[in-house]
Amino acid sequence: MSLMKHLTAATATIALTAGMAAAEPALIFDLGGKFDKSFNEAAYEGAQRWAKETGGTYKELEMQSEAQREQALRRLAESGANPVVMTGFAFGDVLAQVAPDFPDTKFAIIDMVVDQPNVKSVVFTEEQGSFLVGMMAAMASKTNTVGFIGGMDIPLIRKFACGYAQGVKAANPDATVIANMTGTTPAAWNDPVKGGELAKAQKSQGADVIYAAAGGTGLGVLQAAADEGILAVGVDSNQNHLQPGTVLTSMLKRVDNAVYAAFTEGTEMTAGVNVMDLAAGGVGYAMDDNNAALVSDEMKAAVEAASAAIIAGTTVVHDYMSDETCPALTF
Repeated sequence: MSLMKHLTAATATIALTAGMAAAEPALIFDLGGKFDKSFNEAAYEGAQRWAKETGGTYKELEMQSEAQREQALRRLAESGANPVVMTGFAFGDVLAQVAPDFPDTKFAIIDMVVDQPNVKSVVFTEEQGSFLVGMMAAMASKTNTVGFIGGMDIPLIRKFACGYAQGVKAANPDATVIANMTGTTPAAWNDPVKGGELAKAQKSQGADVIYAAAGGTGLGVLQAAADEGILAVGVDSNQNHLQPGTVLTSMLKRVDNAVYAAFTEGTEMTAGVNVMDLAAGGVGYAMDDNNAALVSDEMKAAVEAASAAIIAGTTVVHDYMSDETCPALTF
């Protein structure tokens, strides 16, 4: 082959490769914004990790209201973003309507199951991680009373509360669990003032460790616990550093891993349900310099043993969402 033919062939190959550039993935955050220090921020960190490791870029979108869900999804799909990843159960109904209109686009939803051939549904066993931090809360409590403050009163958040209460009772059958939800609308995810008020009210009822599963509202719970001289438990992201020395631990929900995996799979993403449980590293609890002094060796040993038993299947934590009942807590 002549040199000219070689060069022509090489140029054609380069042009073809350029035309096949990978589609940009996209991430849509739920209400509360990407810097909520909790659920959305974990998703953001997963996307950022992917971008740093691959040098790739991605589109992102923060919604300002419920009404934007369908518009946001359609806009990203129409722009050629693939896959489109969204955080939060509230996208479920909209995604079920939109996904069939874009059969060549892959979608991933976190915290809801949407049965479509181009959708990956990522769910977590929040009850397992909550069980572990519940054990720690019970062992750290001096009053035998602990609290739970949820965001929006939905089955998913009752799942957190129920797992937590089971862990509390496993460590101390005589303990009392006080549970409150912040509200019944999406505004409940972003009301730190109300979170702080609920925390103070629970303290007045004897609670000296309070677990917040409430998005941005939880920041008010952590602040109030620090102000009142009691302990708090963070959620989703590692929140130990937000109030060092008064956050006992944080229940880690590895939304970052879910987003990172979805971006990594890209257009080859497989549809179906992906359960991120304790065994898969989907949930856990946070230990670092900020809470090391609060967690005794006895607490660590008890939680590690419980974790091994859950993974082995010898300890089964009841999932509130399986039948909307909770053996350890009355709502």
